[in-house]
Amino acid sequence: MVGKVTVRVPTETPVDDVVDAVSRLIRFDTTNTGDLETTKGEAECARWVAAQLEEAGYQVEYVESGAPGRGNVFARLEGADSARGALLIHGHLDVVPAEPAEWSVHPFSGAIEDGYVWGRGAVDMKDMVGMMLVTARQFRRAGVVPPRDLVFAFLADEENGGKYGSHWLVDNRPDLFDGVTEAVGEVGGFSLTVPRRDGGERRLYLIETAEKGLHWMRLTARGRPGHGSMTHDHNAVTWIAEAVARLGRHQFPLTLTDSVVEFLTAVGEETGYAFDTDAPDLEGTIDKLGPVARIIKATLRDTANPTMLKAGYKANVVPATAEAVVDCRVLPGRQAAFETEVDELIGPDVTREWITNLPSYETSFDGDLVEAMNAALRAADPDATTVPYMLSGGTDAKAFARLGIRCFGFIPLRLPADLDFASLFHGIDERVPVDALRFGTEVLTRFLTHC
Repeated sequence: MVGKVTVRVPTETPVDDVVDAVSRLIRFDTTNTGDLETTKGEAECARWVAAQLEEAGYQVEYVESGAPGRGNVFARLEGADSARGALLIHGHLDVVPAEPAEWSVHPFSGAIEDGYVWGRGAVDMKDMVGMMLVTARQFRRAGVVPPRDLVFAFLADEENGGKYGSHWLVDNRPDLFDGVTEAVGEVGGFSLTVPRRDGGERRLYLIETAEKGLHWMRLTARGRPGHGSMTHDHNAVTWIAEAVARLGRHQFPLTLTDSVVEFLTAVGEETGYAFDTDAPDLEGTIDKLGPVARIIKATLRDTANPTMLKAGYKANVVPATAEAVVDCRVLPGRQAAFETEVDELIGPDVTREWITNLPSYETSFDGDLVEAMNAALRAADPDATTVPYMLSGGTDAKAFARLGIRCFGFIPLRLPADLDFASLFHGIDERVPVDALRFGTEVLTRFLTHC
């Protein structure tokens, strides 16, 4: 008994429905270019999700956030104990662009082939959206009463920092999050098979407890325009190119946060490898973890990766201005030091401004919600061991943290040991294993009825 109301749990999970749901979601082209003029928006997909929830009996709220077509969907399932804080389960509907000519299948086909569901968004993150949708529908139809209120949120614009999604909603519709104290979303809960020092293997499940700050920076150089045939010692293109090269080659100092140390300690205990934080070749040891090392090594330092350049309009004209965009990801507690270091690198002839400036986030790996994650995973995989980790990217959790909500990344997926999962995020031939979707739906169902 919880709050004198019996918690009703499901007798079955919709593991077969989830594959079709994810395939259908992928077939909605929700490409987010970052430009309102070229972004179609999430409305068509969001309205389909809303209809699916309404058909199951939910009262749904559809919200367009800040611009036409940027659709968001909210549905709340009342729990047994209304005095407890509600749990937010969130997923974004938008995806990054994909070039069909580069893919083995069309990126918006939702093809189900070779044991995978293929398409843009398969892992980022229409897999979780599909699991959320079929689980929410099954709960409502079966009359499931979870221990606490569950708020299902299907969101827009995560791939461009949430300006027309989570952050707009937090600023303009905080009522949608009334009573919410904790949240789960991307990127965590997936399995990682790591080699043991004794020659065996260990399957770990990574739970995201922290993420770096997301800061997109525009650099601008202003020089003296003129004819390309003459000498120019105030060339904006030269200045911007030099600044970008210095930033791109620079290695920021090693900084070990609590979340990263906790991850390395836990993995060391499970594998037998010593991830000595004082060792000169720490990153070489991390490489033993396989492809996910690309994410882990990015959480050891701040990063500043140039991604865009813009200058000039004719071959024989030196332009007055030149610009660059740099994707900066900053560790917790490092913002001021990072900015000082960047200013020294770009020099006095280049100015900078933040296009997107979202802070880092970090929480501890403890509490009843973490125990519920552990129990749900172990029920489906008795060998499951969870470890906390920091995400090198950013998610909608940054917005919800502004409301004091404690956030975790938890999309449960049991993955093949040889799958390079990290490369599928924003990658070519993005796909998710059918078996992993079914496993995830089973785990999510148990988690939400014991949270």
